[in-house]
Amino acid sequence: MTDEAMERLLERAGELMDSHVYPLEETVMAKGWEGSADERAAARAAVKAAGLWAPQMPEEYGGMGLPFRPHAQLSTVLGRSTFGHYAFGCQAPDAGNMEVLLELGTEAQKEQWLRPLAAGEIRSCFSMTEPDRAGSNPTWMETRAELDGDEWVVDGHKWFTSSADGAAFAIVMAVTEPEGPAHARASMIIVPTDAPGFEHVRRISIMGDEGGGWASHSEVRYHSVRVPKENLIGGRGQGFLIAQKRLGPGRIHHCMRWIGICERAFDLMCKRAVAREIAPGKPLATRQMVQDFIAESRAEIDAARLYVEHVADVIDQKGTHAARTEISCIKFFVANILQKVLDRAIQVHGALGITDDLPLSHLFRHERGARIYDGPDEVHKASVARRILRGYGLELGSIG
Repeated sequence: MTDEAMERLLERAGELMDSHVYPLEETVMAKGWEGSADERAAARAAVKAAGLWAPQMPEEYGGMGLPFRPHAQLSTVLGRSTFGHYAFGCQAPDAGNMEVLLELGTEAQKEQWLRPLAAGEIRSCFSMTEPDRAGSNPTWMETRAELDGDEWVVDGHKWFTSSADGAAFAIVMAVTEPEGPAHARASMIIVPTDAPGFEHVRRISIMGDEGGGWASHSEVRYHSVRVPKENLIGGRGQGFLIAQKRLGPGRIHHCMRWIGICERAFDLMCKRAVAREIAPGKPLATRQMVQDFIAESRAEIDAARLYVEHVADVIDQKGTHAARTEISCIKFFVANILQKVLDRAIQVHGALGITDDLPLSHLFRHERGARIYDGPDEVHKASVARRILRGYGLELGSIG
């Protein structure tokens, strides 16, 4: 895609954000997730009519078929609103599940699950993390799936199963090879949420907010849930490998979305600094501390953007595995910049910044998890250090 074509794409996306996505913020706040169904459907219909639906999916599945970097650049525009990726059909965890099914799903799985998911007709969830096991160690889990004739029988307890409330199916990571090597014990299995034994326990409240629809996290139990053996994704024992393939690109998507959030917060901060007077004729922007906030934020956001676009180029040219160190670096680098920029924007707004009259409070609560999910920052830093030190002749082995 040429630079000119990319600029036109971003401009069209920005127009849709202005006309259909930003207005959703107040609508959902006022009516709730269920009550805003018509407005949400209208926003998605407008995106489809403009030909910008599901940018990461091939055209045969109704998407745009964008390479990784253009998709990453588009994500910075969509990330300016909590509802941006949802309106454009590329929200987590659906986007990651689509990519897994596209690459590894059977033709039957693609017809039954991928096509309606890509079209936005159904939603999905991803069920890996467990309350009694460290989420940073996806090789250590208690959920089991045993083959009984032509069916998998799934038993286990999960939480932070993203978007389970209202999802049509879950992609569940469960141990199927208990005697196998650590990285080859688990498999991924499609479990319909209406299957007997699937229990949606609760939506987990995050800093006082349960979320709604796709933007929620749930506790789920699997009570001897039976599904056809054909619901296995990939091969037995490949769950860890699939998870890494899924989470690697997903971290890039998160980083670009975070940059979009930073840009939104930066814009609000600058407008407030100019408009708010601390004395007659003296706006906040005249204070050196506020100027420091603005300068530091601009430099950090630009550095983050260039770093992430570089990693996206590496993925396009060499694949996700070749970029694993860089992916870990940008994950903790951008997550920390996100928190700093949001905090500065809130501070400049004073008491207004912590109210729900602006999106800043919601974004701060919702995105504090950026330094935790998809691997806590500390684990990514240790992983990066191990790879670097290996080149200097020191082999530290695995974490733990």
